[in-house]
Amino acid sequence: MMYQFCAKTDAGRVRENNEDSVAFDEATNLAVLADGMGGYNAGEIASGMATVFIKTELGRWLSEAGQDARAREVRRAMEICVDNANLAIFNAASSNAHYAGMGTTLVVGVFREDTLLVGHIGDSRCYRLRGGVLEQITRDHSLLQEQIDAGLISPEQAMTSSIRNLVTRALGVDDTVLLDIHEHLVAAGDIYLMCSDGLSDMVDDAAIARIVAAPMELDQKASQLIDAANENGGRDNISVLMVEVGESAEKRGLIARLLGK
Repeated sequence: MMYQFCAKTDAGRVRENNEDSVAFDEATNLAVLADGMGGYNAGEIASGMATVFIKTELGRWLSEAGQDARAREVRRAMEICVDNANLAIFNAASSNAHYAGMGTTLVVGVFREDTLLVGHIGDSRCYRLRGGVLEQITRDHSLLQEQIDAGLISPEQAMTSSIRNLVTRALGVDDTVLLDIHEHLVAAGDIYLMCSDGLSDMVDDAAIARIVAAPMELDQKASQLIDAANENGGRDNISVLMVEVGESAEKRGLIARLLGK
């Protein structure tokens, strides 16, 4: 498979600073998105630490391990890198009063041949568009999601809930954290969208799907997603990290030869 990456972030129309952070490494097909929280500029520090640390450390491991690494080894490397990032943020918050209580959500994806390993903490999301259908492939770690799961509130009621931003899990808040990791098969034509809640709170899934499915370049899709969130109020920072999947040139050439073209 071939993977094309695009990332954009915007402060939105209300916040003065941007506490989101995005990073990707095309050499290792690694994508990282984080949405920080905390007083002063602490959220910005936490999300920046998360993306830089994970891109650097996990990217180095993936580069050294190469394509022969097994899925369980990649999964373990993801867990170790996130644990180390969590402890670094927690220690920084504990040693500096300005950073007390800071933390960040996290979505990290590793694309390997025809497989995606995606890990997440908090309410930043990963969606997949396949065959025109958009599906959320992460499940929010939030009080609101727990209420939906318990049948206390409907998804429609959740759209206007006052507790939409209360996460039940975050990176750097405690000295340990659990990273949920799931494995997904990847198909040519898929588009993956990682985003902070500055997008998902402002734009419903149907509108997100229309933009992601539109016949535009990936960069244009990312810009239109951010524009849509701002047009609906832009109450939070908005970040999107998009990955489009295509077949390798070798595979396309083989198929063409088999078809006699």
